[in-house]
Amino acid sequence: MPYKRTFYCGYTSIIGPPNAGKSTLLNRLLDHKLSIVTPKPQTTRKKITGIYHNEHCQIVFLDTPGIMQPMQMLHDAMLKTTRDTLREADAVVVMIPASAGNEPFDSITAAMLFDEWALPSGKPVVAVLNKADLLDTDARRRALDNIREIWNPREALAISALRGENTGRLIEALLPLMPHDRALFPEDILSTAPERFFVSEIIREKIFLQYGQEVPYATEVVIDEFREQHENDPSRKDLIRCSIVVERDSQKHILIGTRGSALKKLGQAARKDIEEFLGRPVFLEIFVKVRPNWRKKKNLLKSYGY
Repeated sequence: MPYKRTFYCGYTSIIGPPNAGKSTLLNRLLDHKLSIVTPKPQTTRKKITGIYHNEHCQIVFLDTPGIMQPMQMLHDAMLKTTRDTLREADAVVVMIPASAGNEPFDSITAAMLFDEWALPSGKPVVAVLNKADLLDTDARRRALDNIREIWNPREALAISALRGENTGRLIEALLPLMPHDRALFPEDILSTAPERFFVSEIIREKIFLQYGQEVPYATEVVIDEFREQHENDPSRKDLIRCSIVVERDSQKHILIGTRGSALKKLGQAARKDIEEFLGRPVFLEIFVKVRPNWRKKKNLLKSYGY
């Protein structure tokens, strides 16, 4: 009699174009804000590992940078990150954002995702039509029928990551694709990334939310010092010193603002979320540094973790 599994575990890469809702989906599945989310595209730059648990499974999700036409070396590094996660994964979720226009989704973008990324990986693919709340029932059905007919994924689902609609079915679709029959990580772990990584991501999110179109894309956040002082004395705040790297003096002036007002506002917003994420008080100190054309310099990109 064949062995019947009662537990499923494995890695799943989530890929899609910028603003497809990949980070929103990860946060929804984990019921925890792990990936930063902003209205601006290309917010995610590095792999975010999020570990989903329930009594039947443990799925290690790999949130990835949006797939786009690279314009500079930073974009190349981001796309390499996405390719690397496909090699790690046991299954691939392809996220296709629905469109409220005449066509229910962008077929050219979908073709690129399937034909150039997901299918060549050789991994089983689950297609997810996100933002499906924008479509009526007939448009959803036609979109899913088209996806099944053209690319033949293992499963095709319509969901709303923002509203949490049908995300449970995504977990069910992934279960048989997970190769392990026991958990790889303890149940109380949500990610394998260190705290200092998420601190830098929180600060980047606040930059994207607070500043205009140009500045967020020209910035990188580097944690220079992370001293956990509460371990020896619970009354003391952790010390976090970080640098925001920009490409030009004009961007530095915008970040700092008149008499430091903009930087102060940024620090206050970031510190609030950092303390909520860590569950303890912190002292946050932010500096701004100019590194001309850092997005085009391989040595700097490498030093920033790309």
